[in-house]
Amino acid sequence: MNPSPIDPRIRRFLAPTRVMWTQNAENPAVLLNNNSGQALAQPAPSCQLRGPNAGVLLDFGRELHGGIQLVVGPIEGNVSVRARLRLGESASEAMGQPNNNHANHDFEILLAPMSSQEFGQSGFRFARLDLLEDASVPLVAARAVTLEREPMEIGSFSCSDERLNHIWRVGRETVRLCLQDFIWDGIKRDRLVWMGDLHPEIAVVLRCYGALEIVPQSLDWVRDHTPLPDWMNGIGSYSMWWVILQRDWWLQTGDRAYLEEQRPYLRGLLPLLRAQIGEESVISWRGWTFLDWPSSSNQDAVAMGLHALLSWALECGAQLCEALGEDELAQQCCQSVAVLRRNAPALPPAGEENRAGSKQTAALLVLAQMADAQTANAQVLSQSPLENLSTFYGFYTLQARALAGDMHGALDVIRTYWGAMLDLGATTFWEHFELSWADGAGRIDELPEEGKRDIHRDCGEYCYVGLRHSFCHGWAAGPTAFLSDFVLGVQFLEAGGKRVKIAPHLGDLEWAEGDFPTPLGPIHVRHEKNERGEVVSQ
Repeated sequence: MNPSPIDPRIRRFLAPTRVMWTQNAENPAVLLNNNSGQALAQPAPSCQLRGPNAGVLLDFGRELHGGIQLVVGPIEGNVSVRARLRLGESASEAMGQPNNNHANHDFEILLAPMSSQEFGQSGFRFARLDLLEDASVPLVAARAVTLEREPMEIGSFSCSDERLNHIWRVGRETVRLCLQDFIWDGIKRDRLVWMGDLHPEIAVVLRCYGALEIVPQSLDWVRDHTPLPDWMNGIGSYSMWWVILQRDWWLQTGDRAYLEEQRPYLRGLLPLLRAQIGEESVISWRGWTFLDWPSSSNQDAVAMGLHALLSWALECGAQLCEALGEDELAQQCCQSVAVLRRNAPALPPAGEENRAGSKQTAALLVLAQMADAQTANAQVLSQSPLENLSTFYGFYTLQARALAGDMHGALDVIRTYWGAMLDLGATTFWEHFELSWADGAGRIDELPEEGKRDIHRDCGEYCYVGLRHSFCHGWAAGPTAFLSDFVLGVQFLEAGGKRVKIAPHLGDLEWAEGDFPTPLGPIHVRHEKNERGEVVSQ
């Protein structure tokens, strides 16, 4: 499915909301009010930057995708002036040394007299401009130029806890921003289509916007750039996520024509996945073995999680083959699932419930029907529930806890873990987060303070060290899909939503309501607890 040559993204202008810092700058407040991009040949009200140390830091109020437009008035001598532009997802990043991987966030520009120019294309909230030579520059306007999709909001969610409502909306916004040429992992970094990242992202798309065309476009993009027997993105688990996502898309849309287009690739990929199962059900993977970054230090847990994920993927593959009439391949997939379940790994033993990867593995074992949900919750998931989480696989941890009947515990994790990012000034969710980072930390929407941890500069590991860390990462938006799925409780029983089941789980909530997109139109539900604590739905 090829994207249209016409850009579906909408271009808008966004004025700054705050001037956070200045140096050798006169009248900076004018930048908050000047919202015209047209240059003038005569002087106009402006922020006057004077000298090689002159600079200004602007806050645009929210994470955004796009660039920045700078309008400059007449310059003495009619010469262009060298300047440095820094874009940051935190104030610290814009004031520091931003990483230029995947997009330029720190670069030199020329400010031409009587000009209106646009610079940069990235994810950011803050922008700092500094003059690099001894000159006087009248900066008439500095505004963000957003380039973002604005799909119709079909799905909705609200409940008796406003913190959860806020988190649901922030998750939706995180994924919306990642809807660019394709569905990206993050708008600052990597700006790539990673198949594993797509699973929680597409779950959010389907609950908030319904069946957007960008979903099959993204699935097909990776498929078409992955000739078999290669793994998608070079990772075996990411090929498994493609199969799972194909099943999710089929269940949501019932689009038989699109499913038919996947037949040749499924015929090639599913036998490759089955072939990874060796003697005694030991999986021997080609290439990189990966679940998520925080579990990587515990390869035993990774192996157990891959065992469960392979079973989940082959079960989804069997369902797709049945829909396609590929009965023999469907039966082979079912046989492999049976073998994997007979040889299912045990849950992480007592004493290892807080080891890296244990919660991820336990959650996958539950979702693959290889472990009892209540046992997994009691033994692993509810033990120090805020430690060794990840913003990616936290999505599956929440699902496993809900399946165990511990909805209250799952909601508390959302409030505390994801909510802590909001308390630190986030308007979108991050590539990774450890609750311990918040101890003594300053907010990301304030200038770094001595004696406070700079959470962006000082924290992170693996591929998200320091200012490289992405603060708008779609895989972190899982709570939005989780709240729609489990609190509203709309479950598809037949492809295309022809049959659905409503099974709400309110936990400690008094009420919840919302809309759930289907091809036949949105389903609106409202659930309330009566005086006896029973849930009444309408």
